[in-house]
Amino acid sequence: QVQLVESGGGLVQAGGSLRLSCAASGRTFSNYAMGWFRQAPGKEREFVAAISWSGGNTYYADSVKGRFTISRGNAKNTVFLQMNSLKPEDTAVYYCAADQSYHRWKSLYSERDFGSWGQGTQVTVSS
Repeated sequence: QVQLVESGGGLVQAGGSLRLSCAASGRTFSNYAMGWFRQAPGKEREFVAAISWSGGNTYYADSVKGRFTISRGNAKNTVFLQMNSLKPEDTAVYYCAADQSYHRWKSLYSERDFGSWGQGTQVTVSS
């Protein structure tokens, strides 16, 4: 099991940027793909981005492609989500998650592929 703690959320104006961080502990971080999800008020949690265990593969939801960048620092057991050109519709609680399978990379991830979740960090984008 891995423990995940997100940070970096906050209030930002539309067009601004934020960088979310997720610190992992409890197992060998570099062996597992990581993902970011988000949940807006009254909506289901949705996929945002994922990165492979090596960092060599990434993919994004269409809604954030070209604006968000996922990366990881395996030496520091941290995954990041750089969010640029933020929009009010990006307002949500953002969660990081760890793939539950060793050295797996899928072309399409869903929530059930992730076995560990952080507590979430609030991102609010004002118009």
